[in-house]
Amino acid sequence: MGRKFFGTDGIRGTVGQPPITPDFVLRLGHAVGRVLRRSQSRPVVLIGKDTRISGYMLESALESGLNSAGADVVLLGPVPTPAVAYLTRAQRAHLGVVISASHNPFGDNGIKFFSSAGTKLPDQWELDVEAALAEEPQWADSDHLGRARRLDDAAGRYIEFCKSTFSHWLSLRGLKLVIDAAHGAAYQIAPKVFHELGAEVVAIGCAPDGLNINDGVGATHPENLVKAVLAHGADYGIALDGDADRLQMVDRTGRLFNGDELLYLLAADRLAHLRAKGTQRGPELDGVVGTLMTNMAVELALKRLDYQFVRAKVGDRYVLEELAQRGWILGGEGSGHLLALDRHSTGDGLVSALQVLRACVASGSTLAELMGEVRLFPQTLVNVRLSSGQDWKAAPQLPAVTEAVEAELGDSGRVLIRPSGTEPVVRVMVEARDGAQAQACAERLAQALRGPA
Repeated sequence: MGRKFFGTDGIRGTVGQPPITPDFVLRLGHAVGRVLRRSQSRPVVLIGKDTRISGYMLESALESGLNSAGADVVLLGPVPTPAVAYLTRAQRAHLGVVISASHNPFGDNGIKFFSSAGTKLPDQWELDVEAALAEEPQWADSDHLGRARRLDDAAGRYIEFCKSTFSHWLSLRGLKLVIDAAHGAAYQIAPKVFHELGAEVVAIGCAPDGLNINDGVGATHPENLVKAVLAHGADYGIALDGDADRLQMVDRTGRLFNGDELLYLLAADRLAHLRAKGTQRGPELDGVVGTLMTNMAVELALKRLDYQFVRAKVGDRYVLEELAQRGWILGGEGSGHLLALDRHSTGDGLVSALQVLRACVASGSTLAELMGEVRLFPQTLVNVRLSSGQDWKAAPQLPAVTEAVEAELGDSGRVLIRPSGTEPVVRVMVEARDGAQAQACAERLAQALRGPA
C-alpha cells in the first residue's frame, strides 16, 4: 500500500482523527508540492479517486494545492487504488495520489500516496510533508504555477495491465462470472477486464451515484454476491471493495472464499506451476505473510506445503513490510487484501481474482477442489467495552484464565487479545477446531476482562 494521511477519515471524520476538509486538502497539496520541488524542478503528480461524491471537491482542492507549489497534475478520474500505483510507475510520474476511503461509507474520505515506483513511501517523506504543512504557504509566481491535464485513457491502460497478469495462453471462455464492484472505482473497469478475457459477465454494484459506494454491496457485503451467483447460475462471483484493492469470491454452490483461503490457493498454485515446469522454488517462495487474524487452518496447510509462515500486525502495510524485509512475494489478510509482488507492487483485487481464476483454468479444477481439505477453524470474536481509563492488562484474573485456555486448546487452537485502534474496546478472539469450544473459551476470557459482575 502507499502512504495514507490520517487513515480513512473523512468529510465526516472518525474518532480521534481530524476531518479531511477542502481547506486542509488544499494546504496538504501545497505542502506535498513543496516537498517534491526540493528534488524535482517540475514534479508530475497523478490523481485518481473513487466514486464518492466528496471526491470531486477534494480532487479540485488537491489539484489547486499542487499547482500552487509548482507541480503539474494529471487527473485520472475514477480508477481503483492499484490503478494509480501502476500508472504512476508506467507514466514515470513522481508521485501518485488516491482520494478514497476504501471500504468505508460514502461520507468518509482519505488520501493515499504512492512513490514513483508504485510503492509505499518512507516515513521520512511523511515527516517532511507534515513539517511543510506547519509552515506558511509559499505560493508560486504565476510563471511557475503547475498545469493540469486529464489522462483520457487511464482506465483502458489499467485494463490492459490487468489482462497482462493473466497467462496469455489461457482464456476465461466458458465461464460465467458475476462481478460486484461495490458501486466503486472499478465499476467500469472490472466487467471489461473479465469480458475481454472471454468470460460471460453479469455486472452488479456497477451503478454509482456518489452516495451508494459499499452500501450493501461489494467485498464488505458478500451476501449480495452469493445471492446473485445462485440466481444467475454463475460459475464464480467476484466482489471488490470501493477502491478495488480487496477481494472476496464465491463459487457456483454459494460458498464464500475469504482472503485467508485465497492466499493459500495462490501459494499452492505457485508451487503447482513450478512443478509443471520442472523448476525449483526460489527464495521468494520460501514463505508467506499473513496477520494476527489469519485462520490457523491456513497456517497449518501452508506449512504442509513447506512454506514458512509469519504473522504481521493487522493492516496491509505491515504485511508488505514483512514481505519486503524477507524478500517474499505472497501475503494477505482475511479481508481480501492480497499481495502478489511478482504481479503488482500493491494489493489489487482484480489482479488477485485473475490469479485465482488462472489456477482454476490451468488445472481444470474448481476453486473448492483446489482448496482440498483446507477447512477454516471456527473463530469467536467478543468485544469487551472498557470503562474510562481502564487498563485491560491489569485485569487480575486475565493471566490465569488465559494460561488455562491456552493449555486447553493446545496445538488445536489459539488466543488473540488486542485493543481496538478506533473504539474503547478490547477484542477477544479464540480459534479452535471445535466451534463450541471456541465460543466457551472466548466467553471465559471476556468475563476475566470484565471482572466480577
